[in-house]
Amino acid sequence: MTRATPPAGPPPEKVAKPTTKAERAALVALPKLRTKIDAIDHKLVGLLNERAKLVVEVGRVKRAAKLPIYAPHREAEVLDKVTSRNAGPLPNRTLEGVYRELMSGSFQLQQPLRIGYLGPPGSFSHLAATRHFGTSVAFEDLHEIDGVFTEVQRGHVNYGLVPIENSTGGGIVETLDAFQRRAGEIFVYAEVQLEVHHCLLAQCEPKAVRRIHSKPEVFSQCRQWLATQYPHAVLIPAASSSRAAITAAEECQKAREIGAEAGSAAIGSELAGSLYGLKTLFSRIEDNSSNITRFFVISRSKAGRTGEDKTSIMFNAADKPGALVEVLGVFQAHGVNLSHIDKRPSGKQNWAYTFFIDAAGHLEDEPVSRAILQAREHCIELHVLGSYPRSRRVL
Repeated sequence: MTRATPPAGPPPEKVAKPTTKAERAALVALPKLRTKIDAIDHKLVGLLNERAKLVVEVGRVKRAAKLPIYAPHREAEVLDKVTSRNAGPLPNRTLEGVYRELMSGSFQLQQPLRIGYLGPPGSFSHLAATRHFGTSVAFEDLHEIDGVFTEVQRGHVNYGLVPIENSTGGGIVETLDAFQRRAGEIFVYAEVQLEVHHCLLAQCEPKAVRRIHSKPEVFSQCRQWLATQYPHAVLIPAASSSRAAITAAEECQKAREIGAEAGSAAIGSELAGSLYGLKTLFSRIEDNSSNITRFFVISRSKAGRTGEDKTSIMFNAADKPGALVEVLGVFQAHGVNLSHIDKRPSGKQNWAYTFFIDAAGHLEDEPVSRAILQAREHCIELHVLGSYPRSRRVL
């Protein structure tokens, strides 16, 4: 009986023989080092799962006491302990990224969380939410900032993430207006700082780009680069940078279908490019490389005290000469630093304004609580939007 000859497999990979003394030494040293790394990884997996068992027990205790699963003051405490004990060589930013993802998995073990954000997917709000909460939670595109507030208020999502201020463009009016409508119902629970880097995204070669889609604010943040690199391109405004990426991808698809040249591009995040099949032609094209957007995590709950906190306050000063100065002077008199002030029309009468301020400290800190109590005397209305851990790191 003749045995079938097995099909020929691929020829064995030819490994170049080491030719230098360093290469020969590497062939001896690397397997030993990798064996040690494998042994450490084995221990790490065991320790991480041992930690996870305690997390499950923490979740059981929290649910029994009806305590929130996500506690930003505890998150800040954990990250501070981790980075303070870091002797290197890993940078603190790397360790923080590891622990944020670890805490994201912990949320999933305790109680699955749903996070609402301003979409579409690929927006900078989406990017900030994933970097802050990790990838083990569920994210919901709620289309508009007001929609994020509404769904948090109704309990359809556990938390929401909304932009509040950009270091280049200033305050985000939609968020300020939403706080005016829901003061006392929704609270600032945490703050997130995201380094904003814009990318030119497309499916064509750089020289083929003829149309560029993005938000008008993004065009202004990349004005000098665009004037130098694409002075003749048509700039087409979009509702968001992620919507711009969607439009550019759709136009490229239509161009392929009719055999035409795809000359559409978008300015947005690398995340948007990866989601919608666009290549990053150029990264970091913003004129100001230190462009940062600050976000608020909003909740129906209030955050605990950490000792490194901020308190956001909204007020309408009394209609009398010097009322605003008196309100601000109260905080100065109590030694409370104000790090931010913004204003919006009150919506109740012409030329009346609602002011937004950020004060250093927590509402439970005596100087802050006393200052707020005294400031009320000079206000028609005053609301504490929330006390929360101060963000000390940019994601």
